[in-house]
Amino acid sequence: MDATQHIKQRAALASIGASTALTIAKLVAGLFSGSLALLSEAGHNLVDTGITIITFFAIRIAGKPADEDHPYGHGKVEAVAALIETGFLFALSAFILFEAAQRLTHKSVAVDANVWVFGVLIVSIIVDLSRWHTLSRIARATKSEALAADALHFSSDLIGTGLALCGLVAAHFGFIQGDAIAALGVAFFIVIAGYRLGRRTVDTLIDTAPKELTERVREIVAAVPGVSAIDTLRLRPAGPEILGDIGIFVPRTLPLERVDAIAASVKAAIAAVHPDVNVTLTTMPMAHDDETVLECLLLIAAKRHTTIHNVIVQEVDGRTSVGFDVEVDGRMPLGRAHEIASQLEADARHELGPDIEVDSHIEPLEERELSGQNAPPATREAIAAALARFADCSIVEIHSVRVRETPVGLVVNYHCRADPDLSVDKVHLCVDEMERRVMADFPNIARLIGHAEPLRRTATRRRG
Repeated sequence: MDATQHIKQRAALASIGASTALTIAKLVAGLFSGSLALLSEAGHNLVDTGITIITFFAIRIAGKPADEDHPYGHGKVEAVAALIETGFLFALSAFILFEAAQRLTHKSVAVDANVWVFGVLIVSIIVDLSRWHTLSRIARATKSEALAADALHFSSDLIGTGLALCGLVAAHFGFIQGDAIAALGVAFFIVIAGYRLGRRTVDTLIDTAPKELTERVREIVAAVPGVSAIDTLRLRPAGPEILGDIGIFVPRTLPLERVDAIAASVKAAIAAVHPDVNVTLTTMPMAHDDETVLECLLLIAAKRHTTIHNVIVQEVDGRTSVGFDVEVDGRMPLGRAHEIASQLEADARHELGPDIEVDSHIEPLEERELSGQNAPPATREAIAAALARFADCSIVEIHSVRVRETPVGLVVNYHCRADPDLSVDKVHLCVDEMERRVMADFPNIARLIGHAEPLRRTATRRRG
């Protein structure tokens, strides 16, 4: 049992004890005095005692975790208990109204407003005030519908006891009808309290959305970076929690890791402001108006678990033309490779429109795993010198040169530096030209893999 559940059960048990003691005291005092207002309060307390016992068991059931038959938990059991309490309150108020009307019309009953009766009422007011304050605080802290109903009962007891006290004071000074009139006041107050409790309970049972909370949660979700739009947002009370379902749109070009991060950010943002709101989040892809053709093609290929590169997009006579290389296993039969390429082309036409011109080039993947060994130092030094020699003014500081001998030829890895303000296109052209000239001098090089890094600013100043 968690701490919250323990606090709720302890509060319910304390309420049972207080209600039982007050019921006995008011019943005895009412019978001896003949006061209808006091007997009404005794009946009210008797009902409250039975109801509080129901509340105790409802809290115990509501605290059980979710199971196969109750996937959303047992929180609404508290609302059912509160609804039963509402029914008892209306029944009690009807009886009091009937008896008070009888006494005011033709039924005369003597009322003995003695010191004992006044003492019981004063003690009752003190106890009711203390229990109402304690239960209200615990109900707010634990979000307990049943304890909130119990607190409302004690507040009705407090006001009802005050009305009974006024009626007895009137009877003590000779106005016998004052007791019956006070009982009417008690009955009307019980009706009002029952209506308020019943309305709140019914709202919980029929999943009425909490007022203003839905809009506040909508604003929180919409403000999270990465959320394009909100599709659905449903909230409903379930005991101490607010359960909900939220569907959001995210850019379809985002990787799954980023989508998961957005979903986590949405839940964290809601929990930071409304920790009692527990939502199930659904993400849906959404194509943005500013999505480029390149982004669309890369997304199509990713969905097919295929790699494409060298994407070319052209506008020819008002018609879009795209071309790309499709990487497939070199050992794959041409028929299967052509099927993969054709599927990509069909997907592109479906996304970009039937009038688009699509051409693909099937390209074998280079062998991913090659056995190899370091080339002799002289070979590495010769290739490093050639790289430095053929580098133009845009490419400087050739370093980390590694040369390996493999079954398909030499594989060369190296790093170089370039002005950080140069465009990627410019650096790529310079590196390609340098590598072309090196490979012309060393035809046994199968692959040159260069990594361009931004030139340090201090180095740039020294060159200047």
